[in-house]
Amino acid sequence: MKAIVDCNNFYCSCERLFMPHLDNKPVVVLSNNDGCIVSRSDEAKALGIPMAEPYFMAKPIITMHQVAVFSSNYHLYGDLSWRVMETLRQLVGAANVEVYSVDECFIELGEMPTDKLRPYVLNLRHTIEQWTGIKVSIGVAPTKVLCKIANHIAKKIKTKSDCVAILETPEKIRSALQKTPVKDVWGVGRQYAKKLTDVWGIFDAYQLSRMSEAFAHRQLGGVVGVRLIKELTGSPAKDLQEELVNKKMIATTRMFGTPVTAITDIKEAIATYTSRAAEKLRRQYCAAKGVSIFVVTKEQSHQQNFKQYGTITKHVLLPNATSATNELIKPAVQLVNDLFEQGQTYKKAGVMLSHIVPDSAIQANLFVSNCKNGERKLMTVIDNINFSQRDDVLKFASSGTSRDWKMRQEHRSNRYTTRWDELYEIS
Repeated sequence: MKAIVDCNNFYCSCERLFMPHLDNKPVVVLSNNDGCIVSRSDEAKALGIPMAEPYFMAKPIITMHQVAVFSSNYHLYGDLSWRVMETLRQLVGAANVEVYSVDECFIELGEMPTDKLRPYVLNLRHTIEQWTGIKVSIGVAPTKVLCKIANHIAKKIKTKSDCVAILETPEKIRSALQKTPVKDVWGVGRQYAKKLTDVWGIFDAYQLSRMSEAFAHRQLGGVVGVRLIKELTGSPAKDLQEELVNKKMIATTRMFGTPVTAITDIKEAIATYTSRAAEKLRRQYCAAKGVSIFVVTKEQSHQQNFKQYGTITKHVLLPNATSATNELIKPAVQLVNDLFEQGQTYKKAGVMLSHIVPDSAIQANLFVSNCKNGERKLMTVIDNINFSQRDDVLKFASSGTSRDWKMRQEHRSNRYTTRWDELYEIS
């Protein structure tokens, strides 16, 4: 058996953890630049506040019902996420945990007797809440897809002290599948769901599970569709996967706090994002040879950004792979000159490092001084100082000082668990 552990309304739960007076009150968390609503408490959902609703459109109902509003606090969320996942690793073993997202993970339960499943997962849920303060829902089933369906059921349980659903028998699996619309099945996207309902008359997960693997191969994306059918019928086709330690590409992208028109602001942003990407690169003891940058004009809609409409991109390959921030910033900033258009307004930019190789694959250069070959040590010192002191105490001049283009976070709470000067105070 497998299980999925899902943190309830995770961003809102993180905010409530240090503000207990907000328990049982409506809370929402906003996206980058305080743009859209990305997390809602159950009370906010009951008020009819839609997910992904632009903040300015939801503001009347938020003001009317005195809904607590927070900007995304990624330092806090990331640290609390790590605590939840580390708790699970201690309880079930690191090899039995697969982190799926910031607020979800799969765990392997093995051949546990069915009569012991509920006490075991209830103990997991209680321990996580006791150790971290974060409430979770747990769905248990023979496969990952069925676990996701079980978790949807668990979230709807009115008894919040439970929030556990177990599909351990064929009868329970069949009942759960019949109650699950096909659009809510993990792995069935919006277009496939429309095709299944409009063309094939398949409206729920049970109907889909009765289809043949040949049908799935033709209509649901080949091997991916076949795996989906197997998982729905209780045959595991997706094993737990090890966490990807070394990434093949590293990107840092941000929306600007205000629309940008000056090339100097674009260069400062690109230099800052390159520094952040370089830190990630060194953290996995690698170097990169490819540098790409992109900017997005204000005229493009948010939906189009992800489809790359109107996104202007430039790329360069360096003579040698490097992890030194200064050696990556220089070509990245030079690329800005090639894509910047005078008179245009920009709302987003990003940097991507590619052609990544391990540090051990880089040879020293006989034709440069020893200090040049030792820049990796200098970068390590800078990283350690910035990590201990926080907030980029040491940074390159090209990153700027005022940074008026920085992301807007007007409602951000304190970073209670990662900043000494923002620790929670008890009076």
